[in-house]
Amino acid sequence: MNRFFLFVTFMLLVFFESPAQETPPIEIFTPKDYGAENQNWGISQSKDKNIYIANNKGLLEYNGAAWKLYDSPNETIMRSVNVIDDIIYTGCYREFGYWKKNDFGTLNYTSLSQRLNISFLDDEEIWNIIDVDEWVLFQSLKRIYIYNKRENNYSVIDSNTTIYKIFKVNGSIYYQKTKDGIYKIENGKSTLVIDDNVVKENLLVNMFYHLGQLLIETEDNGFYFFENDTLKKWEIPANNVISSVSVYRSVQLSDNSFILGTIADGIFHLLPNGELDYQINNFNGLSNNTVQSIYEDLESNIWLGLNNGINCVNINSPFSIYNEINGKIGTVYASSVFNDMLYLGTNQGLFYRPSISKSEFKFIEGTQGQVWCLVQYDNALFCGHNSGTFIVNGNKVKLISDIQGAWNMIPIEGNPNIMLQGNYDGLYVIEKKNNEWKLRNKIRGFDISSKFFEMVDTNQFLVNHEYKGVFKIKLDKELINVLEVSKDTSVEKGITSSLINYNNHIYYAYKEGVFKYNNDKQTFLKDTLLSNLVDEVEYSTGKLVYDKERNKLWGFSSRNLNFIAPGKLSSTPKVRNIPFSKVLPRGLTGYENISYLQDQKYLIGASSGYVILDLDKIQEKTYKVNICSVTISDLDSNLESVKIAEEGKFDNNFNNVEFTFSVPEFDKYLDTEYQYQLEGIDTHWSPWSKDSNATFKYLPFGNYTFNVRAKTGNTLSSNIASFNFKIERPWFLSNTMIFIYIIALWLFSLIVHNVYKRYYKKQREKLLFKTQQQLELKELENQKQLMKFNNDKLRQDIETKNRELGISTMSLIKKNEFLNNIKKELKNAEDSKNLKHVVKIIDKNLNNSDDWNLFEEAFNNADKDFLKKIKNNHSTLTSNDLRLCAYLRLNLSSKEIAPLLNISPRSVEVKRYRLRKKMGLSHEDSLSDYILEI
Repeated sequence: MNRFFLFVTFMLLVFFESPAQETPPIEIFTPKDYGAENQNWGISQSKDKNIYIANNKGLLEYNGAAWKLYDSPNETIMRSVNVIDDIIYTGCYREFGYWKKNDFGTLNYTSLSQRLNISFLDDEEIWNIIDVDEWVLFQSLKRIYIYNKRENNYSVIDSNTTIYKIFKVNGSIYYQKTKDGIYKIENGKSTLVIDDNVVKENLLVNMFYHLGQLLIETEDNGFYFFENDTLKKWEIPANNVISSVSVYRSVQLSDNSFILGTIADGIFHLLPNGELDYQINNFNGLSNNTVQSIYEDLESNIWLGLNNGINCVNINSPFSIYNEINGKIGTVYASSVFNDMLYLGTNQGLFYRPSISKSEFKFIEGTQGQVWCLVQYDNALFCGHNSGTFIVNGNKVKLISDIQGAWNMIPIEGNPNIMLQGNYDGLYVIEKKNNEWKLRNKIRGFDISSKFFEMVDTNQFLVNHEYKGVFKIKLDKELINVLEVSKDTSVEKGITSSLINYNNHIYYAYKEGVFKYNNDKQTFLKDTLLSNLVDEVEYSTGKLVYDKERNKLWGFSSRNLNFIAPGKLSSTPKVRNIPFSKVLPRGLTGYENISYLQDQKYLIGASSGYVILDLDKIQEKTYKVNICSVTISDLDSNLESVKIAEEGKFDNNFNNVEFTFSVPEFDKYLDTEYQYQLEGIDTHWSPWSKDSNATFKYLPFGNYTFNVRAKTGNTLSSNIASFNFKIERPWFLSNTMIFIYIIALWLFSLIVHNVYKRYYKKQREKLLFKTQQQLELKELENQKQLMKFNNDKLRQDIETKNRELGISTMSLIKKNEFLNNIKKELKNAEDSKNLKHVVKIIDKNLNNSDDWNLFEEAFNNADKDFLKKIKNNHSTLTSNDLRLCAYLRLNLSSKEIAPLLNISPRSVEVKRYRLRKKMGLSHEDSLSDYILEI
């Protein structure tokens, strides 16, 4: 419990005693960001600027856009990494080897220790890897393995004591054996070079070649020069600080300064002369105080492998941040360097410190509340305050006006002893009398808040109100009363708009641009050059700030800090845009402020502290965008990696293509955006985006070119990275299938042609047949008609014959009846004997065969087949029987038949009876019906 209390007390003391300071930007990567374990042991960088870090879980790769983890080859902690000629060498537990990038943009591992059949000691781990010429040295705590890359063999340096660390200094290799000394490796053998008690009793952090000598750094006792075979303490201003901390890692930077990484106190930056520049710990930026590895990349960023996370410190960034944790200063509304003092006007009051000091800011009593402006005039510093107006003198202030809300003040041209001041309730005049500034009067007739105002001439002013617009005010000569007030209509009112005097011209700035006031026309006209200070697309504020001494006019946008100033070789003003990331601390919108400090350094007020901009550190860099990987997939989400170095050719099923790309840029406050285009589908570039990947789904077959470019800050990448690929036609559209389709089409056309030919032939034949049928039918109809005519004629003939037959029959009947009657009468006559001759003549006529022949001929004409049929059916019939059948055929009654046969009706019945028997008819059958049916 007591230990916990002491620890908390210590941390609180450190917190409150550590002064806030300007620190470079720090990019923090947590284990969640990079997807691996907390601890990071080694850092290196390849020629393509990718960062590689040895992590507890494996090898981390960072390309500026995304992290990628390669698992440790034997699932142990990776302790060391070093990139040599774009080959990444790593070491872990009883294992070392190298990684090499394949054609797909991913790393493949090769185990050197297995290839060389190395027999490791128990629990041996590779802690450091360094290279010299054609050798790579892998250091464990008991051995140093010297691998020859050209001959592919190795040698070993053994040690009975612990080999703590190995160092490369000026092309030579040194290492420390604890309790023994420092050895140098030459020609594959080690030689003791320093056995001083300092190196025997202290663990070494690093060795450097500095100021022409060998410099040795210990963990707890600072630096020593090795001079004349002895060690001599390097007496530097930072000794008191670094002797109180435990240093674990260090690196000498390209500018010969040093970064020291400690066990529990973050990092220290020492200048080349040994002076402490700054300390960064978890109170002012780092995510963790335990530094396990340090690396300076190709652009002088400092990478820190921490006990928990990874940090990247942009020590050469043009921006440094004063971010006060306890919030004592608050939001900075104004700043000014006056009499070697830096003053900050904030929402908490007025603070100061010496301008070249890094000490804490101190509060000036009596200034509690918002400070709206700091104006230097007449060798005095005026402070516009919520409570009134003060004159600042060192660490004290003097109240010269108790009118609340002093927004700003400007001198009156032609009268150096008068200043016009804008307040919450209008305009006031401040006057200097007897070398003292005092409030003289309020200008009556104008009570609108006057945050921005400028003088047109001696008694005419312009006042801007964000919500009401721009007013033209005409005053009397004594500056006491308003004579005339009118509203300017040439520009619109605008929130966060401003009014400023630049090069003796008045300008009004708002979202539509910057407008210059024309005195002759008394109207505002747009200034195309100065309008570049206000970005219409990225507009955030119309606030402009004029640095009169350096003739710079500053403007602010959501992504840039803009200023206009004369060129270096001419007086023609030029607009310059400085990338100002959205993640940078910013001031309250509409209250942006910037002031000159020294040596091209400017202070920009922020909502919590401020930002220092060093224009000398702004460099014109070129950036290159790289395509990192290409992945294809099908509808079932089966993924395949694609070779980046050659043109791709993908099956039609794999028509979902994903690209990843990056710019290896690690400046925290330099935003990188990407824009891509897929030729073959798109003719335009995509909108700018921070996304470092692009996916195209369900692409049709064809040839494509993927192009990507980047914009880092305001600088376009020097290249457009491209990847050509082709999506094959589906199998049913392949050349073979197309040939088959052509053949099939030809065959189909031929078949269709033949089918149609046959069809039309059949149709023609059918038509001909139908026509022929119609003709035949017509002919049949004609024949039928003819037959009908013939039948009608025959019928008429038959009817005629029948009539003739009937007439003939009736004539015979009548004749016979008549003759019989005559015969009968003659027999009844008295003189019958004399009449016998007449009776014979009558009988002869009654039995005249000619009558029968005539009748038979007429009967056959009417029914010619009857007698043949009945004769055929009944061959036993006599001619008399046939005559009876003929008469029955004519449906004659017995009474009618009797005269024809010259017999009595009863005899006819007898004949009928006999005829029935000859024909074999039963009693029930009708003889007449039978004869009629034949």
